[in-house]
Amino acid sequence: MHIRNVQSSDYYIISPLINDWWGGRQMSDMLPKLFFDHFQNTSFIAEKKGEIIGFLIGFLSQSSPTEAYIHFVGVHPDYRKQQIGKQLYVEFFREVKENGRSIVRCITSPVNKASIDYHTRMGFIIEKGDKTVDGISVKSNYDGQNHDRVLFLKQLG
Repeated sequence: MHIRNVQSSDYYIISPLINDWWGGRQMSDMLPKLFFDHFQNTSFIAEKKGEIIGFLIGFLSQSSPTEAYIHFVGVHPDYRKQQIGKQLYVEFFREVKENGRSIVRCITSPVNKASIDYHTRMGFIIEKGDKTVDGISVKSNYDGQNHDRVLFLKQLG
C-alpha cells in the first residue's frame, strides 16, 4: 500500500465511489471538489496496485492556529479492518504536527456507532455536549435543526 497527497483530479475518481462505499447512501454531497483543490497538503489517498482503497480529507484550521480538522474519511469495504484508516490518520497527524498544530477535531453522527468506537480507539475524546443520545454526549443542532453531532478532540503529543 502507498499513501500520497490528494490531487485535484482525484475528486473525479473518489466522488463516484463514496456512495458505493457507504452502501448506496447519498454521501457524495458532503465532499465537494473544493476540498481536493484547496487541502491537498493535508489530505491523503491510500492506493494498492494503482487502485484507491482509502482517503482522508483534512485541513488546518484558519480560525484556531493550534488546531486541524478531519472532514471525511473513507476506506473501500473490501479493505476495512486492515489498518488503512489508521495509516491515513497517522499520516494526517504527522502533517499536522509538522505545521505546529497540536489538536485535531472531527465530528460524526450519534447514530454512527462504528465511527464513535473507531475514534475513541484512535485516542479521540468525546467533547461534552448539551445533551445525551444513547449514552453519548452530543452537541444538539450542530449541523442544523435536528442534526446533532458527536464532537471529538485529540491532543497530539
